[in-house]
Amino acid sequence: ISPTSKSPRPISVTRVSYTYPRYVYNPSSTPSLTAHKFHIDNAATERRVLTRLLLSLPHPHGAVFAHPYPIGTPFARAMSSLTWGGSLVGSTNPEQKLGYAGAKRGRDGEILADPDALPSSVVVELSAAQTGDSTTVGDAFPPVDVPIGTTVPELESLVNSLINGDDDDDDEGGKKKSETTPYAFYLSRSGPGHEDDEDLEIASTLLDAIKKANELSAKAKTQALSTESVIKITYQPLAVFRVRPVTRCTDTMPGHTDAVLFVSFSGDGRHLASGGGDTTVRFWDVNTSLPRHTCRGHRNHILCLAWSPNAKRLVSADKNGVLILWDPATGEKVGSPIKAHSRWITSVAWEPMHRNKLCERLVTASKDNLVKIWNTRTQRVEATLSGHSDSVECCRWGGEGLIYSGSRDRTIKVWGAEGANHGDVGKLVKTLTGHGHRVNTLALSCDYVTRTGPFDHTGKAPADPDAAFAKAVERYNEVKSQGPERLVSGSDDFTLFYWHPRESKKPIKRLTGHQQAVCSISFSPDARHFASASFDKKVKVWDGRNGNFVATLTGHVGAVYCVSWSSDSRYLVSASKDSTAKLWQVRDYKKAKETLPGHADEVYALDWSPNGTAVASGSKDRTIKIWKH
Repeated sequence: ISPTSKSPRPISVTRVSYTYPRYVYNPSSTPSLTAHKFHIDNAATERRVLTRLLLSLPHPHGAVFAHPYPIGTPFARAMSSLTWGGSLVGSTNPEQKLGYAGAKRGRDGEILADPDALPSSVVVELSAAQTGDSTTVGDAFPPVDVPIGTTVPELESLVNSLINGDDDDDDEGGKKKSETTPYAFYLSRSGPGHEDDEDLEIASTLLDAIKKANELSAKAKTQALSTESVIKITYQPLAVFRVRPVTRCTDTMPGHTDAVLFVSFSGDGRHLASGGGDTTVRFWDVNTSLPRHTCRGHRNHILCLAWSPNAKRLVSADKNGVLILWDPATGEKVGSPIKAHSRWITSVAWEPMHRNKLCERLVTASKDNLVKIWNTRTQRVEATLSGHSDSVECCRWGGEGLIYSGSRDRTIKVWGAEGANHGDVGKLVKTLTGHGHRVNTLALSCDYVTRTGPFDHTGKAPADPDAAFAKAVERYNEVKSQGPERLVSGSDDFTLFYWHPRESKKPIKRLTGHQQAVCSISFSPDARHFASASFDKKVKVWDGRNGNFVATLTGHVGAVYCVSWSSDSRYLVSASKDSTAKLWQVRDYKKAKETLPGHADEVYALDWSPNGTAVASGSKDRTIKIWKH
């Protein structure tokens, strides 16, 4: 068949073959067709006859075919104006029921192609997201034809059915398979001209993701994503449990006589501690919201609290540079107060349990420009890390045996915390530079798992110490399999920097958008996203896999001080100077899902229990409020 010729000619069709990505149809495998004879006397007849003929063929998998004819020929123009409307498998395609959307016509009746038109369905290839150091993806399924408006829940249904088989199948006990695994989906943009492009998360529908990908391609002046080829989509499992959103204040807990500066749940969610300007540490009963212990020993404002990963100890640090260890069961001091620094302590972090099952080491940062590693059992300093030329504002103990410290001197320093020789502990590994102003906050992709140690989302952990240690190692390895440890820093220069600190001392990406200082950053428990809070009254959400911008959460009318994630990574709560907290849903950023009013002054502190049951907020009004579903 030569559809480019315009001269009248008789043609005879006895067998047809065509090629489509992933599927090759040979003449030998094509069903025999009854010979048809057509007399084509003009281009319009040619288009109509060939279109009808080709569309009447058996069409396996409902795949959209790509015609091989030169652009600009009559047949090419006719075929480019058609969009798929449903599978034609076994269909005889009677007139007016071809399953295609109508095309626009010109003045002479010629079909006009819309260059921006997208088909109503596309062929996608689903595969599991790359994990660890693997260079290939796994669990890839054959390409399937799906509507272009497919939503995320529909993609979840498709993947679950492909993995588990038919939804109507019974399990071994004769029960229906009712449990499904939720997934996140990412649209692959790799290909010619897109070698360095990151995958794009499908937030609502496949159509929206394709349009967004094409917008990004237009800005970068690269080739748009083709809907005529197989679109690759990777999926990543999410938490199989769900945390109920907090919607109401169930308890208001008075007791502090000055502003509450810090609230923190233990890793198992069974204890709540608070500290503030009245120099006391208070432990609260999470079930009755009544005070359990009021602990005195500090002589100045308590600036930070930190729970050990096994939830058996709490450390508090104050403005005088004093460190005190507490037993939450009795409310008594463990050992004597430690004069840790000459000036106030700005940050405290424990060594993760998967690195040391004894949970006895921690690191402190101070305004005296020093970072120190302490052994709480011996109450002695193991190493003093000097190198910063100004106040150290924050520190983190990573999951790979490294300590990170951010300072007013605009640098982030990476220190070794382990080693065969004693001299290796506290050794400077590298210095990360790039910020133009002081570094206020740091966040690691493994923060949640290092905080909770061996405890699962219900707060349960093995009673045996060795079994608990093995569980902590298992939980960390699960997070580690999703990629290298990532670090995000926030600064007074209004920017964030995204790092792979073990691999390079250069930032992967500089994240801009905030219009005032960034004061808090928090990774979601599954490390898929991280949120930043700023004095510009905004919360911004970013992709935890590559640092791409996701959304801006607007609603607060005052500076946002801190953010906290639910344990299933589906919700985010923020605290603000405007005396409110706001609840946000990850898949709907347009407006806050709930506004949580009640405090009479600025909300300084916020924490979501690791077991997901409650949110605690501490305020300048000297009260703590508990929020539940």
